Amino acid sequence: MPLLKRIGLYLVGLSIGLIFLTLFLKKKSDQTGTEFCYLPNCRVLKDLRSKPISYSGSVEAMMQDQVLDSAVIARFLSDGDIDFGLSDTKAEPCKTYVIEAELRTGSGKLTVSNCPDSLVIDNLELSQ
Repeated sequence: MPLLKRIGLYLVGLSIGLIFLTLFLKKKSDQTGTEFCYLPNCRVLKDLRSKPISYSGSVEAMMQDQVLDSAVIARFLSDGDIDFGLSDTKAEPCKTYVIEAELRTGSGKLTVSNCPDSLVIDNLELSQ
């Protein structure tokens, strides 16, 4: 069998296998809600979403004044970008992260403390 024909058959089989694998993994992730987070930003945000949330005094006051609601916090934790340059990832016991996100009304920066068993929302800065 010529080499070119072998390569062609190999590529056809490989492409069929990749299609089945893609469909299988997509179906599995839709059913179980599994995310494949390999990049640092995705991994940290997934870890932050998995912990119970508590609020600092200033953020609690913003929530009581109805300037802020939990949907905005959820938006930061799902679609935000972590600024690792401003974050303190070496702190013990709670690491501090600065999360930036685009919101409907503008943009904002959220500062959180990632403790081993909880997440503390420290500060929120909104800009137009």
